[in-house]
Amino acid sequence: MTKKRFTPALLLSSLLLPVISNAQEVEMADTMRSEGKIYVVVVIAFFVLAILSTYLISIDRRLRRMEKKSSS
Repeated sequence: MTKKRFTPALLLSSLLLPVISNAQEVEMADTMRSEGKIYVVVVIAFFVLAILSTYLISIDRRLRRMEKKSSS
């Protein structure tokens, strides 16, 4: 079995990636923030995550019931 090792180039690029990506300006986010539309995006993202979480929890409950029913 071979042991995976990090190369210096991979290590350097993984350390510099956040610095490079942080240097870029996002004009769309600044525009949306200044116009107050960013809050609409945040609320919609929250609702999508809440709906997705609710759906996954309901699937988990149904699966538990089915497993309990099949084991008894």
